[in-house]
Amino acid sequence: MKPLTDATTTVAELRERVLAFVHAREWEQFHSPKNLSMALAAESGELMEHFLWAESKDSLKLAHDVKKRAAIEEEIADVVIYSLEFANICGIDLAAAIERKMAANAKKYPVEKARGRSEKYTEL
Repeated sequence: MKPLTDATTTVAELRERVLAFVHAREWEQFHSPKNLSMALAAESGELMEHFLWAESKDSLKLAHDVKKRAAIEEEIADVVIYSLEFANICGIDLAAAIERKMAANAKKYPVEKARGRSEKYTEL
């Protein structure tokens, strides 16, 4: 298999690799939407754990810390893998879902109101 990079790999290729990995191990039987959503939440928590108790301003430094980087990359990979598998199991077209969500977010957060602000759209 060729090495993957963001610049050369499509979402479809990632989904196919995840699907093949799961299929080879006969794990589909365990991958209900409930179980995958819970696994996704657990892995998100493990990613968050690397930044626990750090000040927000220091979190980017932590993400680039040579001693922590590999573990952080593993956790974000787990989050994406479970997200891809969830999409596989549920038949979700991720690109289309992202496009719809970005369009909805653009309406909720118009540039002229949201630029440089962190408030929820209901507070803009």
